Formats: sequence, C-alpha cells, structure tokens
Amino acid sequence: MAIQQRIFILLGAVLAFAFVCQRIRKDKILVEDSIFWVVLSVVLLVVAVFPGIAIWLGRLLGFISPINFVYTLVIALLLVKAFGNSAEISMLKSKVNDLAQEIALKDELNQEEEDAKAGKADTSPAERGDAATPRR
Repeated sequence: MAIQQRIFILLGAVLAFAFVCQRIRKDKILVEDSIFWVVLSVVLLVVAVFPGIAIWLGRLLGFISPINFVYTLVIALLLVKAFGNSAEISMLKSKVNDLAQEIALKDELNQEEEDAKAGKADTSPAERGDAATPRR
C-alpha cells in the first residue's frame, strides 16, 4: 500500500474519530450510535498504521491491491450500517403510526364525552323528557 494511501486513510480515520467525539460532546449523537463510527475509525487507524494486515487479508481474499480490499471493507461496513438504520427507521415509523392512532382514538373519546356533557347541560328538563317537569 502506497504511503499516500496510508496517509489518506490515517487522516480520514482521525477526522472521523474527532468528528464523532465532537458530536458526542455536543449531545448531537447518542453514545450507542457512535460506537459503530468509533470502531470503524479504529479499524482504519490499524489498517493505516499496520498495512501488512490489509495486504495479508487482501491476498487471502483474492484482491489484487490492498487498497481495493480497504475500500471494499469500508463499503461493506457502511452497507451494514445503512441496513441497520433502515430497520430502525421502519420500527420507529411503525411506533409513530401506532401512537398517532392511539392519540386519535383518545381524542375521539374525549370529544364524545365533552359532547355528551355539553348536550345534557344545554337541554332543559322538558327537552330531556323528565317526568317531574310541570306542564302548563
């Protein structure tokens, strides 16, 4: 692996790690969500500092160039992350839908109760058909 590629990977890993740490400090990302990015940064740091690992794994898996192995690894990890995010978003959409339906049902019940109370208060005893109402 060429020195320029190693420097590029090293800088990318350091910048990604710094960005994630900054977002955690500013409470813009949950610690649980940042674990993936920290691990990815560490993996890239290890590959940049010890290129023999990428060379060995790349040859083992049939890659001609170690940098192609690194790019493929990063793409695969990002696809896994994207799938995980997609699954989480689907679950959250379902929860939002369930909550919206529950709120709509509660609002409907509250409206019916208010209408029933308002209807009894607005009618006179004669309109309600009370037997104790004197007739004129």
